[in-house]
Amino acid sequence: MKKSDSGDGNEGTSPSQLIDARIEELADWRGKMLSQVRALIKQAEPEVVEEWKWRGVPVWERSGIICTGETYKGAVKLTFAKGASLEDPSGLFNSSLEGNTRRAIDFHEGDTIDEEALTALIRAAAALNMSKVAGSRKKTSG
Repeated sequence: MKKSDSGDGNEGTSPSQLIDARIEELADWRGKMLSQVRALIKQAEPEVVEEWKWRGVPVWERSGIICTGETYKGAVKLTFAKGASLEDPSGLFNSSLEGNTRRAIDFHEGDTIDEEALTALIRAAAALNMSKVAGSRKKTSG
């Protein structure tokens, strides 16, 4: 398993272990929400790689960043790195809507997750990353 190289004193601890610790440390609805979202991401994209970046942000990648999972006092924010390029027919994106690249979903206490819609969004983000990697390979090999 890949080790963290975040420079935040957690060298030798895997990103997955750091995410486990974050969930445990929150010990409230935010920890439960982050845990639920994480499980959905791993279920939707079994090949996902967990990372720990920017001094404490869980990151899920597959051929590039799919999304990050930040926790704030009033929200768990799932930010999709290329969210502006994704179809969102269920209207999950409710934050960072003004940018040209990212889109986010803010989950608040008491919110329920639309698992089907979130799974579709995660898979679409991974597919977009993989299509860009495949496209760049074609350009360099042709």
